Amino acid sequence: MSYRELTMIDVKEVLRRWTAGQSDRQIAKATGTDRKTVARYVAMAKALGVGSEHALDDRAVHEVAQAVQARPEVEPSDEWTDVARHREKIAEWLGRKRPLRLRKIHTLLVRDGLTASYATLRRYAMVELGWSKKQPTILLEDPPPAQEAQVDFGEMGTIIDAETGKRRKLWALIVTLSFSRHMFVWPSFAQTTEAVCDALDRAWRFFGGMPHTIIPDNMKAMIRTPDSLSPVLVDAFLDYVQARGFFVDPARIRSPKDKPRVENQVAYVRESWFDGETFTGLEDARASAEHWCHDVAGTRVHGTTRRVPRECYEAEEKPSMLPAPTDPFDVPLWTEAKVHPDHHIQVRRALYSVPTRYLHRTVRVRADRSLVRIYLGAELIKVHPRKQPGGRSTDSSDYPANKAAYALRSVDGALDRARKRGEHVGLFAEKLLGGPLPWARMRQAYALLRLCDKFGDGRVEALCQSSLAFDVVDVHRLTRMLKTATKPPVPGASSGRVVQLTLPRFARSTAQFETRGASKKEGV
Repeated sequence: MSYRELTMIDVKEVLRRWTAGQSDRQIAKATGTDRKTVARYVAMAKALGVGSEHALDDRAVHEVAQAVQARPEVEPSDEWTDVARHREKIAEWLGRKRPLRLRKIHTLLVRDGLTASYATLRRYAMVELGWSKKQPTILLEDPPPAQEAQVDFGEMGTIIDAETGKRRKLWALIVTLSFSRHMFVWPSFAQTTEAVCDALDRAWRFFGGMPHTIIPDNMKAMIRTPDSLSPVLVDAFLDYVQARGFFVDPARIRSPKDKPRVENQVAYVRESWFDGETFTGLEDARASAEHWCHDVAGTRVHGTTRRVPRECYEAEEKPSMLPAPTDPFDVPLWTEAKVHPDHHIQVRRALYSVPTRYLHRTVRVRADRSLVRIYLGAELIKVHPRKQPGGRSTDSSDYPANKAAYALRSVDGALDRARKRGEHVGLFAEKLLGGPLPWARMRQAYALLRLCDKFGDGRVEALCQSSLAFDVVDVHRLTRMLKTATKPPVPGASSGRVVQLTLPRFARSTAQFETRGASKKEGV
């Protein structure tokens, strides 16, 4: 008879029959065990005091089996002992952050006088140091209903893009509810923040609610700085999370066991939904995936929970979910910009003004489809309407008080300033800027206002009145007249002496210049 080691139940059966009075031959025949083996177990039971008067509990049976099956330990071989002398070195080399290969360790130990073979070293490392053994795992309990959803992108294959006619790689964002195992699949060509936010909103509408926490992978569309304790989310995705009201607990880097419930579903989605199917485009694939999630994946009996995911979700999990969003989320653009000396920052090739006190500072900008918000630290310093590339949004109050009108090149502003200097100065400015291209003469209008500052409003008003009488609208001539004119005397001032006015030497009466005869003039 071949060798067969008796198990616990086999030993218990032998002892039970022995205590019932059966002989060794009868026991061997009934249990299919060798008679000599039966005799050894019976003899050991007698030696340990196990008999009919004692209960055959598991402890007594174990003692008998252990005593019979125990074998003396084999003395280690010389090669094993030789390897054991280097235990500390081997453990240190294998425990490094970048461990040495076992073949290299054998080479180094041979240099130190090791005579054992590589096979002995390998067995020693596996038995004594646990090298190349799989680490033990633990089974985590499922979270409460609606507490958690796990999110991951999975590569499906390639399909034809209906817009370009080219074959493109297709990804699928998979959302799995950890309690019910109900899932949602959303195919996409991109893995951007906009694509992720849109896919999650589609998932919440499909489920009819949102979980309290999601566990995503460390994809760049969501996680800016991965960290096991304090990861940093992408600003635009953080905006989405805050708007929707749930929390994010990202998985650690290269740790698929942190999200096993969705990780295990990637192959299932690819094999059950995508493989062998033909899609006319992305929209067709999305409609097919949603139908598959509802009618196939949602109605199967899950291999782990042994429950139907859709029924479990509707009955136990959906009542605890957060309300699903009704409006689409406007994914913002977050960026940094420097305030230039011209009081503007540039965001997506459009310019937005910032007050003077923030010149040369670096600010944070949030731009959505309608508004551009500018922050310095936690302070909101400016809000502008969103402009198309090449556009500009300028608030004149951001400029210094004496520069705003000039910077805006406002024709009406220049006219208002001229009217305040005098009636005829305003009329002169209106004539000056009244043509089809007033901006081409803005410098002349500014020069007119500077003349008022330099020579006084009264003198410029008088000359403007005279110039308008002769229809002469020329700032250069006005400037020459002001520079060459004698300063008028101050009214009421006296020099203290009388000046006698005499006619010039060659002065003649006006009659000398008449062109008609006196007789004709008298007859008129």
